[in-house]
Amino acid sequence: MMPKVNSQNGLVQDRFDSEPFFEVSQDLMCIAGFDGYFKRINPAVSKLLGYTEEELFSRPINDFVYEEDKYVTDGHRSKLKKNVPLLNFENRYQTKSGEILWLSWTSIPVPESELVYAVAKNVTQKKNLEEERNKLLVSLSKINEELQHLIHMASHDLRAPVNNLLALFGLLDLERIEDEETRSLINVLQSTTTGLNVTLNYYLDAASQKKSLHVPVERLNLHEVLNGVLLSINSLITGSGAVVDVDFSEFDTVDFNKVYMESIFLNLMTNSIKYAKPDTQPDIAIATKITNGNRQLIFSDKGLGFDMEKVKNKVFGLHQTFHNHADSKGIGLFLVYNHINSLGGHIEVESKVNEGVRFVITFKD
Repeated sequence: MMPKVNSQNGLVQDRFDSEPFFEVSQDLMCIAGFDGYFKRINPAVSKLLGYTEEELFSRPINDFVYEEDKYVTDGHRSKLKKNVPLLNFENRYQTKSGEILWLSWTSIPVPESELVYAVAKNVTQKKNLEEERNKLLVSLSKINEELQHLIHMASHDLRAPVNNLLALFGLLDLERIEDEETRSLINVLQSTTTGLNVTLNYYLDAASQKKSLHVPVERLNLHEVLNGVLLSINSLITGSGAVVDVDFSEFDTVDFNKVYMESIFLNLMTNSIKYAKPDTQPDIAIATKITNGNRQLIFSDKGLGFDMEKVKNKVFGLHQTFHNHADSKGIGLFLVYNHINSLGGHIEVESKVNEGVRFVITFKD
């Protein structure tokens, strides 16, 4: 007859039989002795490890532990004999077929009977995912180091010729140049070279940092930043006949990194000009908009566009190109995406073939 227990309402009830729970549990449940042998196991143990119950009972438990984990397992088992519970201890077991499995154990000792009651979960999939994640992190760290080295090298190698150009501009006596158009072009070249020098210095300083770079943020006037970019590519705009419509009426200032914002405008502008439809002047619109309290920058054109179903998540990937243009490197949109995300914003894109592209940049609140 089953023993009786009092319930909370004072009625006498039969104690539940725990045997079915022990038998059907998908977790590994076992009772082991201080001598290091299984005394009782549920079917899940035999099923997972691939050994018969006779094999599991006839050999020390440590025989089934993966060779590299035997020593540490012995150490924790000795603590159990000293009445120290074992919580979330992970070690590896080797199945009869040779497969390596990770198990996470919770074990409670009962010194009076020299027994250990233990439950284990199979965490092999979790451990494999962690290993893949760690490999990915190592790979990303290596790529980051290579990119940092590339930035440092490119910035350093370009610095000298840019400084030489600035020195030459300093030697020019504009007062002696009578042609007004020539003087204007020289001023544009000097301004562009100065801006390039500032950008190179910024990236060189960034590449020199040994730890994570804190990206400085300041209040930017979008008109001023955009005008600086337009001036730097004035010849490209003039040569293409590009029409640029700007509307910053909803807001014209934003807290952002200046170099990043210049890079965003520069890459989106040059892409729109580069991928304009043949024999058509590039038609570009840049505007600000406040949507549900979010400050957004909308950049659109009426160029070649691309098939979103085909490119899907590749739009902002490194070295991803979608048109057979000789100057396509697949770097511009990658930079734009990373500039925005590094400062807590996000970017969305809409496009159709021969209907252009629309980028929606949402800034961090």
